[in-house]
Amino acid sequence: MSSRPLKAAVAAAIAGAFTLTAAPAQAADPDPFVWGKLTKTYAATGKYAHEATAVADGYVRSDECAADPKEGGMGYHYINPEYAKLTEPDPEKPTALLYEADAKGVRHLVAVEWIVVDADQNLATDDDRPSLFGVPFDGPMPGHYEGMPIHYDLHAWLYKPNPSGLFSPWNPTVTCTPKASTVPDWVPDPADFDDIDWTG
Repeated sequence: MSSRPLKAAVAAAIAGAFTLTAAPAQAADPDPFVWGKLTKTYAATGKYAHEATAVADGYVRSDECAADPKEGGMGYHYINPEYAKLTEPDPEKPTALLYEADAKGVRHLVAVEWIVVDADQNLATDDDRPSLFGVPFDGPMPGHYEGMPIHYDLHAWLYKPNPSGLFSPWNPTVTCTPKASTVPDWVPDPADFDDIDWTG
């Protein structure tokens, strides 16, 4: 079998598996077939379950763990500088990967996130709000650190079920270990991402 038919068969199998078995793991999904739409994202990011692969592919590691006492956690954000420049969200190129550390400090991939810069940099307008998989992005919101512009974002909890919903920003089952530098909302150390050019 040539590689092209094989890839098509694998993609179809993944989509079918998601549609039939994975959807019930999430709450409040807007579309019962959304897992089929997420096939490309899952296929493109599954390899990042191995953290070192994410870093090797350009995702910048952060040591700030985002958690909120009421909403839950997001975990550690790893941002890809090249994908931060995209003006349209690409299902296969999420801007950030989210990891959660276990009791031993080993980080596990739990979600992906797309970040799109707000074109007019005005918090009062949202006529340029992007959407993906039929889901509108959250925002516009201020940057989380100095140098990060007003933006929109969308999370997808592909690798850990989220009782709050597949596309909810926070996951109540995600926690930051005592060793982590825990912050309310996502306020990373700017030094982690000082080389990222959000303007493209």
